[in-house]
Amino acid sequence: MSDRLSWQKITLQLRNPFRLSYGTSETREAFWIRLRDDAGWGEGTIPPYYGVDLVEMISVWQSAANNPKPFPNDPQEIPTWIGDGPAPARCGLDIALHDRIARNINLPLYKLLSVPFPKPKPSSFTIALDAPLEMARMADQVKSYPIIKVKLGGNSQDLERLAAIREVRPGVKLWVDANGGWTLDEALQYLPELESLGIEMLEQPLDKEDIAGMGILQSKTKIPVVADESLQSFENLKEIALAGIQGVNIKLMKVGGLSPALKMIRQAKSFDLKVMLGCMIETAIGTTAMAHLMGLGEWLDLDASALIVNDPFEGMTLDSSCTVQMPEGSGLGVKIRDQARLL
Repeated sequence: MSDRLSWQKITLQLRNPFRLSYGTSETREAFWIRLRDDAGWGEGTIPPYYGVDLVEMISVWQSAANNPKPFPNDPQEIPTWIGDGPAPARCGLDIALHDRIARNINLPLYKLLSVPFPKPKPSSFTIALDAPLEMARMADQVKSYPIIKVKLGGNSQDLERLAAIREVRPGVKLWVDANGGWTLDEALQYLPELESLGIEMLEQPLDKEDIAGMGILQSKTKIPVVADESLQSFENLKEIALAGIQGVNIKLMKVGGLSPALKMIRQAKSFDLKVMLGCMIETAIGTTAMAHLMGLGEWLDLDASALIVNDPFEGMTLDSSCTVQMPEGSGLGVKIRDQARLL
């Protein structure tokens, strides 16, 4: 570290154990990036199942701390200033540098980026993989939330899980996220029931490498299929579009920050792909940065603040109907909620 740039690990406690097709976790590690004199804040956070090397992430931040070049004052210069490295490491720097520029000219981030005003918009709320009755109970606890994203991909109980949720929440919009846990044959077998249950989106049903298979699945249903883990770079956007998949989930931590996210969103729209703006389990720094782009997405999945109990930052919030409300102020608009949680 140096007085120019520092980073600090924060252990985020999950409200409930988070079960996916990859496994179960109760905590996540986040990294708070701070420019000198708190001129800009960023975040670099990634789930362990992405296989990103922490040593490589810290190496990126160390190189940035030793970089003799001045911090950029033009957002267009940020990617070159940062250079290469793991996406979440670049993301932390990218957000912090954007935050600094916007603060210096007293503009909220969305105005700096020349994107539409982020009007309040409902986010989905994620229910982790569990027994059918337990998932139904969790859905019933959030009766005022209009969109539920259901994590599946565990075993043969997946359709039972959805049916149990639909029984207690007959009018809710249901999105399914299998995190690559199904085979193509399983997904095709599930389609009639998914359509009968009124599923409105099917996110990453197949393995991330099986883009062609997801295209086949899309050709058999009107339910939008959305690529998440399959979208790893700017280059494979075209492959996803050519396969016939309807949408992509863009996450700042996955693609490397605001600069690449904006580039990917614009390219996705040129391919007539719909865009979900998503997040990892992260603090309000990361989710607020993405929320500034709300005006560019068809779907919103920014519920991390509802899934953790010890976020030390205050930024975008979710109201009683899970609608994203933006903070005021320049830059990100994020403040420290609880200094004690950062010690």
